[in-house]
Amino acid sequence: MKILDRYILITFLKTFFSVFIIFMFIFILQGVWLYIAELAGKDLDVTVTAKFILYYMPKLIPLVVPLTILLASIMVFGNFAENYEFAAMKSTGISLQRAMRSLSVFIVALGIASFFFANSVIPWGEFNFYNLRRNIAKVKPALAIAEGQFNEIGNINIKVKKKSGDKGQFLEGVVIHKKVGRSGNYVVIISEKGELKSSDDSNILQLELINGNYYEEIISKDARKNTTKPHARSYFDNYTFNVDLETLNPEDLEEKNYDDRYNMLNVSQLKRQIDTLKKQENDDYVALSKTLFNRSTYASLGINIDTTKVVDSIAKYDNLLDIFNNNQKIQILNLAINSANSSRQIINSNENTFKRDASLLNKHIIALHDKIVLAFACIILFFVGAPLGALIRKGGLGLPMVIAIVLFLTYHFFGIFAKNSAEKGSFSPVIGTWLSTAIMLPLSIYLTTRATNDKGVFEFDALTVPLKRLFTSKNKLQLSESDTKTFNYYKRYSIEELISIIKKQDDFDIDKKPKEIALHSLLERKIPLEGLRSEGLEIDEKLIKARVLHKDYKDYSKTSLISYGIGILLLVLHFIFKNNKFPETADAALSLSIIAFIFFAIYVVVDAFMYSKFYKTINQEGKRINPLLLIITLPVYPLKYLVLRNRISQDFYLSCLQNIK
Repeated sequence: MKILDRYILITFLKTFFSVFIIFMFIFILQGVWLYIAELAGKDLDVTVTAKFILYYMPKLIPLVVPLTILLASIMVFGNFAENYEFAAMKSTGISLQRAMRSLSVFIVALGIASFFFANSVIPWGEFNFYNLRRNIAKVKPALAIAEGQFNEIGNINIKVKKKSGDKGQFLEGVVIHKKVGRSGNYVVIISEKGELKSSDDSNILQLELINGNYYEEIISKDARKNTTKPHARSYFDNYTFNVDLETLNPEDLEEKNYDDRYNMLNVSQLKRQIDTLKKQENDDYVALSKTLFNRSTYASLGINIDTTKVVDSIAKYDNLLDIFNNNQKIQILNLAINSANSSRQIINSNENTFKRDASLLNKHIIALHDKIVLAFACIILFFVGAPLGALIRKGGLGLPMVIAIVLFLTYHFFGIFAKNSAEKGSFSPVIGTWLSTAIMLPLSIYLTTRATNDKGVFEFDALTVPLKRLFTSKNKLQLSESDTKTFNYYKRYSIEELISIIKKQDDFDIDKKPKEIALHSLLERKIPLEGLRSEGLEIDEKLIKARVLHKDYKDYSKTSLISYGIGILLLVLHFIFKNNKFPETADAALSLSIIAFIFFAIYVVVDAFMYSKFYKTINQEGKRINPLLLIITLPVYPLKYLVLRNRISQDFYLSCLQNIK
């Protein structure tokens, strides 16, 4: 047994590490693409870029490890089942659980290691990654002078018409605006040509200008003198000035000033921070209540008032304000309105603060539980993937890859939406963190049970058979065994022979079964009714018209179904985008959804008209659609579509059998 356990474990580890490296590489490339705008044009050396990737890698582990476990387990156990290795194991009395034992120990150990990794390495990576990003964001772009636009270099803005030379050092049509300590372009330098000069070991950039003019606007303290626009102008053959490149990028990329974000903390730090935030939240509520209480001036109300006189005075008036004169009434009402407005403003301003604090608290709770959930997710997804691979009996990167990605996307999106909602306070952050894993738990139990008992993934016969009977078109004759033999025999007949059988049965007026079987065979060959009439059969014009209406109904009802599906899909996307704070995209999805539903409503009316007209044509007006029923069944239109499509096809077929002679 040790040999078998070793074989299964080694096979799994080879697949696991191969898939892990591939997924890690893919996610790193995705991360570089995501942050390319922060890295491009900053003249960062290889060391900084390598640190950026190194610090980014730990945050990928909660994504890569569960996905790798799911795909590797499906591939390995699917390969075992496809190559009949499981069959050989079972023939020797080794069950699926016994075959999974060594891997179960490894996965549990991996889950525990994932927890410690999430508790120590991921916070370290988040701390360094966040600080490095902030430091890179401060770095000004590296020196680059683009043609035809102003470029800022130190204390000058320079624009060139054309660049030449192997390094672009020769300039033509140079215009420079020089900063002189006050806002505005008071110093302008224009030259015909210029040259950039610098050395690799120097931080000084030398700009030499040739054949140009120097303009400077002079601002006098006496405003009256400025009305004449005084200025100085000079011509030069050669003008040189230096730019210190050290002043362009003075930031220290190793600076680390931020260490209090929730994703930079371990379990013990998160617990302390959560307790602090809860206490602070409670203190804020107490402070707000005291503020509102003090503004009510309830505590300063006089308690030595003779209430007997007050009560006697109030009893004389129906309205308490009638005690006072008009000026006093206005003062009292203004005071009450101002007090109410002030209290409302205080509540509104504190409401946003409380929401922000509650969201921050929820993020800390989610970060705490995420570290624990990762360990359980590794174990549960293994018990989803391993039995699923044994059931689908397919190894490699084809079907297992598709199934693994679909399952993981379901798991991941459930987690994302639940966490986003939990951050906003829609429900408990604990539930939001554990929801996706809790959904996978019953699936893992179900699949493991099915694989252990050698059953298929799903057994829906008890449900699908009645549905097939309901939705399958009944436009075929219910033939007995002897009639089926006759029908199969008639398949060899030509069209002329089948038509002669139909005519013969009409002439002699005997058993109609051969006629029905012959006509059924003709209709199965999809011969147009006009073609049958040209061959000598008597076909009423109404039946041909009914065939056209039948086809139109099928086309319009299919368009209605497509419009309905598009409308529902866009409506779902509207709520998804709205929940994830994409208001513009959400509004666009809602507008398109409304347009789709308008088309749906139009085509529903049209196909209902075609449906009723069809039954009127075949003299079955009692089966026309009730307008009230039409409106009631709109939400379940796909179900109605299946039922009516089969009904109208069956009735058209039966009408053909009855009226074609």
